[in-house]
Amino acid sequence: MQNNILDILERNPIIPVVSIHEESEIDKVYSALSAKGITCIEITLRTPYAWEAIAEFKKRYGKSMDVGVGTVISVQQINKCVDMGVAFMVSPGLTSTMVQNLEHSGIPFIPGVATPSEIIRGMEIGWRYFKFFPANLYGGIEALKSYGSVFYEVKFCPTGGINESNHQEYLSLDNVISVGGSWVIK
Repeated sequence: MQNNILDILERNPIIPVVSIHEESEIDKVYSALSAKGITCIEITLRTPYAWEAIAEFKKRYGKSMDVGVGTVISVQQINKCVDMGVAFMVSPGLTSTMVQNLEHSGIPFIPGVATPSEIIRGMEIGWRYFKFFPANLYGGIEALKSYGSVFYEVKFCPTGGINESNHQEYLSLDNVISVGGSWVIK
């Protein structure tokens, strides 16, 4: 299930979450990440240039870096990710219409959750890996500690409020497999 997202998460304990506004940023972002030994990027769909940025980043650096898409919120976006052949998809949440399309996409994905009900819903589908978002607004480390005792077979990639000073504390939790954040390229 989840199209082998575990492989991506295990290889990348830190997943940079990046919004690219124009072409001139692409080489700078790649240089900053590769200088830190990072081999993946989640390019968010938060800018008008996002789809072009994803295509250009893949064209230039797709052989040396896993190029994923973040902020996926619709079936249309899932389909576009499939057409582009991205390495992984990240969603801040989940709708009923997205479930089947994510499962059949052939692309590793991680859906966002924040509450126990959302986690249980994902578990009923058979998923075990979730983005915990926004971590800073939903209890952060303390929430993940509580979730660890209730949902012992679930692993999280928290994002939202993760930064250079706290990411290691998150990574030290047994139920955290990786973290995502924008601090990586700053």
